[in-house]
Amino acid sequence: MAFENLNERERRILQNLITHYIQSADPVGSRVIANRFRMGISSATIRNTLQDLEELGLVEQPHTSAGRIPTDLGYRMYVDYLLTPEALTPEEKNMIKSSLLSEGRGIDDILGQTCRILGGITKQLGVAIAPRFEEGVLKRLELIPVSDERIMVVVVVRSGLARSVIIEIQTSIPEHSLREVELVLNERLSGLTLGEIQKTLSERLADITGHGRLVNVLLDSRDKIWTDTGPDGVQISGAEHLVQQPEFSDIGKLTELVKIIEDGAALSEFFSESEEAGLVITIGRENRFAEIIDCSLVTAKYKVGSISGAIGVVGPTRMPYNKLASVVEYTARAISDVLSGKDRKRD
Repeated sequence: MAFENLNERERRILQNLITHYIQSADPVGSRVIANRFRMGISSATIRNTLQDLEELGLVEQPHTSAGRIPTDLGYRMYVDYLLTPEALTPEEKNMIKSSLLSEGRGIDDILGQTCRILGGITKQLGVAIAPRFEEGVLKRLELIPVSDERIMVVVVVRSGLARSVIIEIQTSIPEHSLREVELVLNERLSGLTLGEIQKTLSERLADITGHGRLVNVLLDSRDKIWTDTGPDGVQISGAEHLVQQPEFSDIGKLTELVKIIEDGAALSEFFSESEEAGLVITIGRENRFAEIIDCSLVTAKYKVGSISGAIGVVGPTRMPYNKLASVVEYTARAISDVLSGKDRKRD
C-alpha cells in the first residue's frame, strides 16, 4: 500500500506503536499509546485507528486479548517514511574511528574490530565481509621464496590493499627465475582487474619460454591466487547479544539463526547482494533465507579504491533502526577512510 494513503493520525499512531514496541518487546494497546504519547485523542479513537491499521496489514494481534505489534510491512513503512536517524555524538564517532585504528592496519584486524564495535554498540550481531578482490586493479605482483618447495605470491591492488597466497612448487626454483617471471607478470598483468586476469591468464602467459615449470604452477594455482574462495572473508561478533533477545527464547528459532551464521558463504552472499546501494535495511520476510525471516539486516557498503565489501548488523525485526542506521553508515565510511589511509576526522 502507498504511504500517502495514510492520514496524519494513522502515521503518528503507527510510529508511536513501533517506537514503544521496539523498547518494550510487549504488544502495545491503545491505552499505552494514549498515556505515553499524549496525542490529545481518546483511547477509543486510538483503538479504532489500530483496527484500521490492522486491516491495512501494518499491525497485528499476536493474541486475541493482546495489544498489537508491527508486521514486516509496518516496519517497512516506518523505515522508509517515518524513521529519523539518531545522530551520533562526536564522542561516539571518535570511539568508532579510534577503535578501528587500535588493531593496526591489517584488513583482517580492522574488520574483526569492526564486528566487535558493531556488536558492542548495537547489541546485535555484527558482521563484516572482506573486500571482493576480483574487482581490484592489479598494481604489482611479487613472488617471494618461503622454502625450497613453497613460494608466497603477493598481490597488491591499486587501492593499496594486498593479499598473499602460499603455493607449493614441489622442487626448488632459482630466485633469478622468480624475478624474471615476476617482471613478465607485472608487465603483462598490471592494470587489469583480478577477475580479468583469472579468466585470461593462460592466453597471457602462453608464449613465456624458459620457465615452464613455474608458469605451470602459477596456472594451476590461478583460482587460489586471483579469486576469493570460501567463507574466510566473513567475520562476526556479538552472537551472545542475540541469545538475550526475547525473540530468540524459542530454541528452534535460535538454532535456525545459528545455522546461517555458521554458513559464512551464505551470509557473505546475502550481504554482497546489498552492496550496490549505500545503506540498506532488509526486514523479516524480505530476506530470502528462511533461517532469518524473523530478523532484519542493516548493511552498508565500504569502498577502497575500486574494490568493496560490506558490514552490518543482524538482529530481530524489533530493533532500534534509527540508531543502527547511523552506526552502520558511519562505520562503513570510517572503514573506507582507514583502509584508504584517510585518517582525518569526518563528521
